[in-house]
Amino acid sequence: MLVAPRGIVAALTLLAASTAAPQGVVTQRILSLAAARTIAEAALAECTSRGFHTSVAVVDRSGDPLVVLRHELAHPATLEMARSKAYTAVVFRGSTQEFQTATANDPARLPQRDVPGILALGGGVPLYSGGEIIGAVASSGSNQTTDDECAKAGAAKGASLLE
Repeated sequence: MLVAPRGIVAALTLLAASTAAPQGVVTQRILSLAAARTIAEAALAECTSRGFHTSVAVVDRSGDPLVVLRHELAHPATLEMARSKAYTAVVFRGSTQEFQTATANDPARLPQRDVPGILALGGGVPLYSGGEIIGAVASSGSNQTTDDECAKAGAAKGASLLE
């Protein structure tokens, strides 16, 4: 009969206990203000280069604004629309274009559009780091397709900063 030394048994017991027992602290990845600025500026620059006067919002993982930029010629309503699109992308964990389609095609999901702060229009995309959503970027003021492309350009510019 083979008997394991007590040290190995004790180490295995501690390892099992440390991985099974919940800890009192949770670690999260947080979107930095510097990265949020870079993302917002890239999204705004993309739409401006296409001749659109838009607003851009970047929110954190809770949907709270970190950066909001508005082209000086953008309509004032675009600020709130961009913030709402970014919030929607975080809350529903996907692009607002996907959310718009999903809620339009599923009557059971349609009431989700009535949640305060939600906007089911294309132009908002989540931001990822290490496989988890840490925020979102959204553009408003052009058309839904271009807003979506501008938001994705911002996310792409910031991707290297988020890993």
